Amino acid sequence: MRYVVLVLAIIISLHFILSFSHEEYGRATSLSHLSEQFKGSQPHPPYQDGVPEEYYAQPSAPAQGRRANATFVFLARNGDLGGVVTSMKQVEDRFNKEFQYPYVFLNEEPFSDEFKERVQTLTDSKIEFGLIPKEDWVQPEWIDEERAAAARKKMADDKVIYGGSVPYRNMCRFNSGFFYRHELLHKYKYYWRVEPDVTFFCDLHYDPFLLMQDQKKVYGFTISLYEYPATIPTLWDSVKEFIKENPDLVEPDNAMKFISDDEGNSYNNCHFWSNFEIGDLDFWRGEAYSKFFDFLDKKGGFYYEVSNITVGLCERQADQVLQRWGDAPVHSIGAALFAKKDQIHFFNDIGYRHNPFQHCPQGELHKKGKCWCDPKDNFDYEWYSCLKHYDALFA
Repeated sequence: MRYVVLVLAIIISLHFILSFSHEEYGRATSLSHLSEQFKGSQPHPPYQDGVPEEYYAQPSAPAQGRRANATFVFLARNGDLGGVVTSMKQVEDRFNKEFQYPYVFLNEEPFSDEFKERVQTLTDSKIEFGLIPKEDWVQPEWIDEERAAAARKKMADDKVIYGGSVPYRNMCRFNSGFFYRHELLHKYKYYWRVEPDVTFFCDLHYDPFLLMQDQKKVYGFTISLYEYPATIPTLWDSVKEFIKENPDLVEPDNAMKFISDDEGNSYNNCHFWSNFEIGDLDFWRGEAYSKFFDFLDKKGGFYYEVSNITVGLCERQADQVLQRWGDAPVHSIGAALFAKKDQIHFFNDIGYRHNPFQHCPQGELHKKGKCWCDPKDNFDYEWYSCLKHYDALFA
């Protein structure tokens, strides 16, 4: 048991270190040698995606056919250029050279000429470059800086990685509640979030935006996993407080079973890994999620969160995990509470990797997409995956 706790803390700690998207948070390395030791022992049936054949594009000019009002979204800095080029080239080769959807790049600082020139050589699609308004990015004035500074100092003293980083907290808050409000996104209905240094393994010959539109989906994912509870010790109490005050905003046919094993009394820590999202911008802009985010924002957990929790044998590794409210659990809880459960879609045929985890389509989907990932390296039903909780919604 002590060994399992030790390895769990190491994997989770590295997961947070590796999941940061900006250059100052380091680059990722694979954990496949560890995950091989924890292959799920129980068989699971393959997930049936059920994408109708009529969605698949014909070889001739799919970009001239029916299209959704959609865009790709990159949140990136100038220093992320190498990783952006890697991700964007794959998006183009695997999908967008056929469909030619536009791109929106957002940055807290102006993009350099070099950045703009490099990405524009990769696509014939329209690209817009946006500057994030200062008021949407920086720590808001109403935050008690003395309290926030004390939390940062404690984590820095405890040698928490990026424990003293305000920019990382700004990024989590922006992704949670502001990216969809940017003026460049006002005209769009759907978005596909892409991050630097990710991998897309399979050819995609149908339009996932049209699937979202036609089937009235609001949120799509490829990987789901457990959040480390020490990073969000006060989040669920705030969620329960919001639900109690706003019961009318909670969708009756919701996905609560994905995020809670006891009908909402506690959070099971499951979340969709938000470095990949295909979603409905109007869902985030809607009354329910807007009130939800504003409520959480006033709680200050993006800046105040701090925890004394450690994990026994592995205190040093546990201390490396950054206590903060991230956009992944915030988005996931919002989608689970305010959308119908069948409006959340698992894109089983999109092969995707953000180190250290990957989704590799299985069986006929692997062949159909000409996927180049190893089917044996697939996170879907690993012990630390939450896909089984998603499947249980429809059991």
